[in-house]
Order: sequence, then C-alpha cells, then structure tokens
Amino acid sequence: MPSWELFEAQPIEYRNTVLPPSVGARVSVEAASPFGWERYVGLTGAIIGVDHFGASAPGPVVMSHYGFTVEDVIKTARAVLAKNRAAERNVSV
Repeated sequence: MPSWELFEAQPIEYRNTVLPPSVGARVSVEAASPFGWERYVGLTGAIIGVDHFGASAPGPVVMSHYGFTVEDVIKTARAVLAKNRAAERNVSV
C-alpha cells in the first residue's frame, strides 16, 4: 500500500474489495516502523517490521537480520494461516 491516506480516502466498498473484512489472515511487510499496520492486519494478522534500530551491515545482512527474507515471510504467513484456521475451528465447534 503506497499511501495509507489515499487508501483511507477511497469509498469503504473499494477498501473492502482490497482488504475483505472476512479475511483475517493478513501479513504486512514494512522495511521500516511497524507502527500503523495493526489497523490493516487486525488482531489475527502479523506485521514484519523494524521495531528497533542500530544494525549496521551490508543491506542483505540487515534485511535478513530483521526477517525480510522470502523464507521469513513465508514462515510468518503460514503461522498466521494456522492461527486463523485454529480460531475458525474453535468458533465453529
């Protein structure tokens, strides 16, 4: 999402097509502060972001350190899916 402000200015019908309310398994990936993404991933989603600073190394090393690798994103997405599926089973019972 390149701009929260532009997204929020769109009609709710459009926003619901992009982020359907029925989909709780969401993951945001922000190579900066995770602040603000909770409103889009919700309580059952996950945010991959940088919540502390001070790392100094070549770009790929820092990105890996903070969890910005394909493997880390896949691992997080699978965990979110599993958590959401488990929650759905508990509600259905």
